[in-house]
Amino acid sequence: QVKLVESGGDSVQAGGSLRLVCEVSGYPESVSNYCMGWLVRAPGKEEKVATIYSDGSTSYSESVKGRFTIAKDNAKITLYLEMNSLKLEDTGVYYCAIDEAVVNDPLNCDPIYGYWGQGTQVTVSS
Repeated sequence: QVKLVESGGDSVQAGGSLRLVCEVSGYPESVSNYCMGWLVRAPGKEEKVATIYSDGSTSYSESVKGRFTIAKDNAKITLYLEMNSLKLEDTGVYYCAIDEAVVNDPLNCDPIYGYWGQGTQVTVSS
């Protein structure tokens, strides 16, 4: 059974920083070609903010580019999101997700179609 557990969410002031962590368990060891990502949900908003692929490449939404950094620890299948210069509009529940990529095509992968965690709340106030 695949399980994703997020942590690190908190209430911070605008301009502050947070580090989110997502620990994955139960993912098949035979699958090494996967992607992981962070998604945020808030009233009126659902956005994929960052994705990391099995080849190490990353992608970000325009709203977080330059402020957020996604990283992973392959050995433990742990995903991180460093969030800097937080803005009010970053408020929401942040979910991590993981999905298997197409064989021999690591960039052909979208975590939103895979397993999700339960989310961690990030609240940014002025």
